[in-house]
Amino acid sequence: MENFENKLAVITGAGDGMGRSLATQLTASGCHVALCDLFEDSVAQTAELCAAGASNDVRISHHQCDVSSESQLLAFRDAALAAHDSTHINLLFNNAGVAGGGSMLQNDRAQWERTFNVCWGGVYLGVRTFMPALVAAKEARIVNTSSVNGFWASLGPDVAHTSYSAAKFAVKGFTEALITDLKLNAPHVEASVVMPGHIGTGIAENSVAVHGREADAGITERAANFRNSAPMTADQAATVILDGVRSRRWRILVGEDAHILDIEVRADPEAAYDADFGERLAGAFSALTENRSS
Repeated sequence: MENFENKLAVITGAGDGMGRSLATQLTASGCHVALCDLFEDSVAQTAELCAAGASNDVRISHHQCDVSSESQLLAFRDAALAAHDSTHINLLFNNAGVAGGGSMLQNDRAQWERTFNVCWGGVYLGVRTFMPALVAAKEARIVNTSSVNGFWASLGPDVAHTSYSAAKFAVKGFTEALITDLKLNAPHVEASVVMPGHIGTGIAENSVAVHGREADAGITERAANFRNSAPMTADQAATVILDGVRSRRWRILVGEDAHILDIEVRADPEAAYDADFGERLAGAFSALTENRSS
């Protein structure tokens, strides 16, 4: 799919971060979009940004949806197709995600399952829900957002990270399995798995709201630091993703940190959870920085 003009894309988690950036870049290239997010005000703002940067004939619809709910996804699908007067879509970006539920022992079950049900369930149900509309298109692609935590289930030796990692591993495996399934049963539909590293998004702060908590000053400061200290912006990440889609790549690593982590884990998977693995990563990043400066 080298050209997005006059295609129809569905984007979940479009209220912020990579979802918002995907939406604005796609509409600027002439793609029609149906956007959804848990937070209605945020996705409405994304729609306004899209409209400001797109031509008048680009159709933009926005919808409120909790992607962990099949009934809400079905309602979103029906509303989106009706809004665009279409029976098909060309692109499905299962992008919605949330953090939390790091520990099976310290976090409560509700938080753990909420995280897993959004990050994994939203992808699975998204594909289930929109598959008929994808198959109805002449060409289509499913783009599922996993993470570097889809091949390295850790944030380091001092932080538990079970729910998010388990979900992202599931997304990666599911998408890879879809490649053969689609080739056999719907060869005009293809699938890509996106594995970003540290991207400057609002996931840290948004996750607090998703779990029904209030952000205190400490949480707000940490969330801002997460966004502002990222080596890659959401706009840059969206560009990498869309370039990967144009190139029909099924595996899209986003960010130099993602590429380095992938190399290091593959080189010695048995050591990936050792205490000194972080030091090896730091060394690899340092070498990359030195090579750049030289």
